[in-house]
Amino acid sequence: MASENPEHLPGSRWRRRHLLGLQELEKEEIAFLLDAADEITRCLEAGQDLPSLRGLTAVNLFIEPSTRTRVSFELAAKRLGASVLEIDQESSSIRKGETLKDTARNLEAMGADFLVLRHSAAGAAHFLADRVRSSVINAGDGAHEHPTQGLLDLLTIRRRLGRIEGVRVAIVGDILHSRVARSDIWGLRKLGAEVALVGPRTLLPEVFARFGVRLSNEFDPVLPWAQVMILLRIQHERQREGMFPSLGEYVSLYGLSEARLRRCPPEVLLMHPGPIERGVEIESELADGSSSVILDQVKSGVAVRMAIFAQLARFHQRDGEGV
Repeated sequence: MASENPEHLPGSRWRRRHLLGLQELEKEEIAFLLDAADEITRCLEAGQDLPSLRGLTAVNLFIEPSTRTRVSFELAAKRLGASVLEIDQESSSIRKGETLKDTARNLEAMGADFLVLRHSAAGAAHFLADRVRSSVINAGDGAHEHPTQGLLDLLTIRRRLGRIEGVRVAIVGDILHSRVARSDIWGLRKLGAEVALVGPRTLLPEVFARFGVRLSNEFDPVLPWAQVMILLRIQHERQREGMFPSLGEYVSLYGLSEARLRRCPPEVLLMHPGPIERGVEIESELADGSSSVILDQVKSGVAVRMAIFAQLARFHQRDGEGV
């Protein structure tokens, strides 16, 4: 875990050096970040000044491939005036055998204020946070968490429905391997949503019941209940691992079709963390239809990441002022 002690938010102050996961955040901290993202959006729309990150440097250290998340972080930092460096596995010294810790500490020595880490190992962000003074932002670590995706999902729901408390959310697909599902569960439950997890038994173990959610191996009974549907990407290697018999069978049991959509509440929101495999998790027409808020999620992601940078920048500015 990160070295700083968890601190509650007094008033509107943010007191964490890192953003590592939603599991460790209090309800008030999550709501504060959502409010900060909304405030930044209002400033952008009104042409008002934004919090400035001039003189600060963000490094996107993506040891696992990504497009949407990496570009979203890059845009967020640049819109606030920060310098941004992009490092992936192919261009880093990790490929030559350097440890993650040594890579991070060298980047910190060169002046990196923020280390945005994407890594295939669960716990990698916490590992770095214990070893550097730079602010570590978890951009997805293994099957552990993807906190900024969780926050942007929460923001999208709140903007569309006006609330999160009491909203009924179904998360469908490969729950077992999904860091998005875990962050969504923590965030949704802390803000008072009802959550159902849906998927094959091989991808939805009973242990998830401990999260305070309902489990279902059948999709159809959940359709009339769900006000929000979060569809997760199915990775083809899961079929090769025997997690489900065939892609066709998965689509027939868990793919969102027009016929299934008609059984949902008329105001249902369709969400997906991307990349979408059209015709598998969701029919192509539905991904582009009136119920889809997938592009809203992408827009929310930039605002959320700007809000996170702005709050962590205050921490560094306090350091610079000797506080």
